[in-house]
Amino acid sequence: MYRRSLVTLSIVLAFCFSSLSASAEVLKIVVDDTIHPIVVEYIGRAIQEAERTHADALLIEINTPGGLASSTREIVQEILASKVPVIVYVTPSGGYAASAGFYILESADVAAMAPGTNTGAAHPVRGDGRTMDPVMKDKVENDAAALLRSYSGKRGRNSEVAESAVRQSKSFSADEALSNHLIEYIAKDEDDLFKQLDGKTVTRFDDSKVVIHVAGKPVRFYPLTLRQQLLSWLLDPNIASILFTIGLLALYAEFNHPGAIVPGVVGFICILLALFALHLLPTRYEALILIVGAFVLFGLEAKFQSHGALGIGGAVMMVLGMLLLVDGPIPQMRVKLVTALAVTLPIAAITIFLMTIAIKARRNKVVTGQEALIGEIGVVEAPLTPAGKVFVHGELWDAVAPTTIETGRNVVVRKVQDLKLYVEPQN
Repeated sequence: MYRRSLVTLSIVLAFCFSSLSASAEVLKIVVDDTIHPIVVEYIGRAIQEAERTHADALLIEINTPGGLASSTREIVQEILASKVPVIVYVTPSGGYAASAGFYILESADVAAMAPGTNTGAAHPVRGDGRTMDPVMKDKVENDAAALLRSYSGKRGRNSEVAESAVRQSKSFSADEALSNHLIEYIAKDEDDLFKQLDGKTVTRFDDSKVVIHVAGKPVRFYPLTLRQQLLSWLLDPNIASILFTIGLLALYAEFNHPGAIVPGVVGFICILLALFALHLLPTRYEALILIVGAFVLFGLEAKFQSHGALGIGGAVMMVLGMLLLVDGPIPQMRVKLVTALAVTLPIAAITIFLMTIAIKARRNKVVTGQEALIGEIGVVEAPLTPAGKVFVHGELWDAVAPTTIETGRNVVVRKVQDLKLYVEPQN
């Protein structure tokens, strides 16, 4: 009886485990962005989710121009330590896994590319794109090459060819990557990849072997959270710089109109969001001083008659500040010139235009109040001997003249004092 119960329990447990295995899935994420801290978090959480649900594999579809070296290292560490096989697939056709994307591709248990894609060009560069001095160049290059060698060979890939992408900035088409043993598969789509991969044995980074079963398995997409989407949007250097500039402009408006409140609140929020994003990006904080200095010059333009010199100086400072703001290793992680000009020129133009109006207003004759009467023509209503009455601007005024002036004569107002006009005969 006891033996029969034990056999029954074993059958039930075996059935449960087989059902669990049969219901396993492939977890999928899409990285279509530069490589930055939010992408690190996204991939890390996806790996945790795949491990938690005992997924058959994690599929990372990637299309990236590259990104930050520090974030790339963290992603590589996450993939190498994953308990679930990680498949990195460069897609769609026309896409690429350049620079940092190449390191991520080579770290995967399975590396694949769609036709018409390319990878490589992984030579490290300065954040501003300029050439490094020879000693620093060698240090950075050797470090990047050593990182790639440390896992590409163990993944069974051609580490020498992979290293050429670092030292010589070589880039490879999908066919070239396959023939040089940098990837295992070229697949036209996800289903094609799974059919080619199904049943294949993969050697993990810890030297354990696992048979991949993915054909026909359900694929569950693991999206970015709302928070991650927002942060990823903020980490666009162009967005961060625009937010910072809008924030300063709103605070400037608040200082010029105390008590308006709304501009101050908007400015405070925009600046906080911008600073949060800039903290995660390779930021040159000296450039922030240039941008703030630009607004100081714009403010001075509104106070002093520089005939546009201060405004133009502020525009130059703002453009330079925005272009130098983010020290990104690739063009996609720097502020674009068109963004800097699109933000700066309207602000500078408005500032100079308003100042021009103010200068003209100062030069124009006063047309209100008692001062507006000076130079006006009036008609004598009561003889000026020398005091009398003068009709000016539809009103009757007490007036004084240096000589006697008869009724009906025209006079010119020369001075106004104590509600009394001092006039002279009109020539």
